[in-house]
Amino acid sequence: MKKIVEKTLDEAIKTACKEMECEQNDLMYDVVEEKKGLFKKAIINVYDVADVIEYAENYIKDVISALGLEVSLQTFYRDGIAKILIETNKNSLIIGANGGTLQSLNELVKLAVNTKFKKKFRILLDISDYKDKKYRKAISIAKRVAKEVLKTHVDVKLDPMTPDERKKVHTALASFKNIKTESIGDGKDRAIVVKYISSEIDNNGNTTTEVIETKE
Repeated sequence: MKKIVEKTLDEAIKTACKEMECEQNDLMYDVVEEKKGLFKKAIINVYDVADVIEYAENYIKDVISALGLEVSLQTFYRDGIAKILIETNKNSLIIGANGGTLQSLNELVKLAVNTKFKKKFRILLDISDYKDKKYRKAISIAKRVAKEVLKTHVDVKLDPMTPDERKKVHTALASFKNIKTESIGDGKDRAIVVKYISSEIDNNGNTTTEVIETKE
């Protein structure tokens, strides 16, 4: 965390952006003090990714420790995503039925972080590779369904998935020719529909296919 002191809030933000080498929209900060008038002064705390990760880790530890469990964490940050691997002395309790407890904890952590830093921060929690196994299973099923859709030309709706699982499936099927994926529904019922799209011959005799669409 870095503290910035200037005469006005705008000046403090500009200084922070310069020091952090980022645009204002990407700056993570909170206002500590803002005085106007004769003795005007503005103080802001500026945060970087390490601060956000530390806050998220402490939040997770507090929640899990409150359940009377031992917990250890390992975090990897890549491509704007903080992946936090959790290990406890009772992983099944944190995972919950069909991963429901883990997903709820993930949403709770994201909400706490986004509220604290006033920016959306991508966080993914996993326990004993549970999420990776879910991804592999979801992708395997989706690819099998896509092959069937190519044969039958009949749209198929997959079972509801979490946003991160849907994103993995959209990406996995993007390379399938004549297949389009689209998310429908709301909340926990939001699911992917795998659709067949036909190829057409343009005026030059070339085969064209509708662009793959991945609506989230």
